[in-house]
Amino acid sequence: MATNATPSGGNLFPFELVRPHLERVEVQIREQVRGFDSAIEPYIAYVCNTSGKRIRPALSILIGGAAGGVNDDHIKLGVIFELIHMATLVHDDIIDDAVTRRMVPTANAKWGDSLAVLLGDALFSHALTLATDFNSIEICRKVGKAAREVCQGEIIQTQRRFDPTFTKDDYFKVIGMKTGALFAASSGLAGTLSGMSAADADRLYDYGMRLGTAYQIYDDCLDLVGSEEVVGKTLRTDLVKGKLTLPILNLLETASESQRAMLAQRISDHESLDLPELLGVDGYDASIESAVEIALDLLECCRADLAPLGNSEYRDALVDITRFLGDLLEKCRR
Repeated sequence: MATNATPSGGNLFPFELVRPHLERVEVQIREQVRGFDSAIEPYIAYVCNTSGKRIRPALSILIGGAAGGVNDDHIKLGVIFELIHMATLVHDDIIDDAVTRRMVPTANAKWGDSLAVLLGDALFSHALTLATDFNSIEICRKVGKAAREVCQGEIIQTQRRFDPTFTKDDYFKVIGMKTGALFAASSGLAGTLSGMSAADADRLYDYGMRLGTAYQIYDDCLDLVGSEEVVGKTLRTDLVKGKLTLPILNLLETASESQRAMLAQRISDHESLDLPELLGVDGYDASIESAVEIALDLLECCRADLAPLGNSEYRDALVDITRFLGDLLEKCRR
């Protein structure tokens, strides 16, 4: 089994080009933390310090650079979407009963579900308040829409756990909401803030949506093939919680009739699937392979979505992101 995939908490994408800008994001996140009541600040600080890669701010900054130059609004946009992302991670960990993230205890593991829920809520509301600094109804609306999409995606996924009627179309709808929405809004709004036309900003929105979708497929494959010691977070939660991810949906299509019936019955009975059991199902390897191929196709489309941007080192970095993620996906093959 391929367990040597890059850790989910590591340097997932090559963002060195915008490292100084990401340091500004870190400074502003710390400033936002200090804006909370002193009784709450230590909890918020803990969550913000364990949330990792800053992919969404990096996308906003890279597109800003490729579209004419990074400005303060690109930094602020990155901070807003990172706060929303951190809120979703807090809530995800509660739902999944996860005990570690980035190799440290989750908020729910440290302080219980009740406090963790409220921490996530506080981050959500603060991010939406911060969006009003743009003094643009349209930007506020799009930030709010992205936040709503994330929440809707999580709700639908939770509703449809252990549901044998869950389809691939359902899966792509859910991950487009829960992961793609923030990638897409970070990318599309960065183009808007750079003065790009609506049509060109929409192309960049598509770039983010496809990238986020491919990243979620990678994360879903990693949940099956990764090692907790390497990845640094709780794995196999999808199997335990009845989340039907793309590899599992592929397997339900290709397994023998008897094995498919067995898997469907276990899902209907709300019985957790376990990895050794899946390894014995015909077509398990192919189910991972197919998921990887779908994600690689999305990444190829991503590169075409960058057409509105002129040649620059920032555009090259946006292409490099897709290739780097492609390399990680290749490592998920068994």
